[in-house]
Amino acid sequence: MEFIKTLWKNRKLVLKLGKSDFKNRFASTSLGSIWGFLQPFVFMMMYVIVFQFIFKSQGEGGVPYVVWFLPGMAMWMCLNDNIMGASGAIRSYSYLVKKVVFPIDIIPIISIVGNSVVSIFLFAIAIAISAIYGKIVNVLEFLYVLFAAYAFIIALTRFTSAVTTLVPDFSNLLAIIMQICFWATPVVWGISQLDGHPTLARIMQCMPFAYLVTAARECVMGGNIITASNGLYTAIFWTITIIMYLWGNYIFKNKKKDFADVL
Repeated sequence: MEFIKTLWKNRKLVLKLGKSDFKNRFASTSLGSIWGFLQPFVFMMMYVIVFQFIFKSQGEGGVPYVVWFLPGMAMWMCLNDNIMGASGAIRSYSYLVKKVVFPIDIIPIISIVGNSVVSIFLFAIAIAISAIYGKIVNVLEFLYVLFAAYAFIIALTRFTSAVTTLVPDFSNLLAIIMQICFWATPVVWGISQLDGHPTLARIMQCMPFAYLVTAARECVMGGNIITASNGLYTAIFWTITIIMYLWGNYIFKNKKKDFADVL
């Protein structure tokens, strides 16, 4: 609760610094913040071109690949960018830790706010393109999915931001882990491809990354991830997220006194 109180107390500061964080990344370029939107947009569109128009892939449920792919990819990029950014945020803002009295707990959230500008843009693109193909987003379910995604991001990065601050090499290991998770998560492939391996499919659906990517797709494809299998996967997701938060919060609180010494 202490972390939540600190975050709420400094919410205006977080929003202000988060906005500056996003702008400062591209301050030295002529196009500025446009690069922040252009790079991930082109990356997503290249996947669409390759799989839908070259490989002639079809999305699950018979929908065009672009409708099936974009919501899941937007979710993955949201997760990846926020996790990697927040994990290294304390080292990026080391001057705040060493020179002034500053609520260290909110530093990873500053990075999350900055990255969220692009994430919201990518979700908007996915929703708009899906609407062109006749798939309208379920707004209430989408809001739930966003809440779940950011709850998971914050829970995970309470741990990873503390470890990365104390052990810089962990950021490289985390990048490798996220690359493995990308291909192990049904982002460019579908869960239905595991129909011949039901046990593996169930295990996969219990993973937080798979849950969130699938949930993002269900928002525009008419499914309901919240009550899937009587809410089993939702219950598992929130159990993992809560345990992860409690563990990460414990590590962060006990180690933050050492941050200034290692920066």
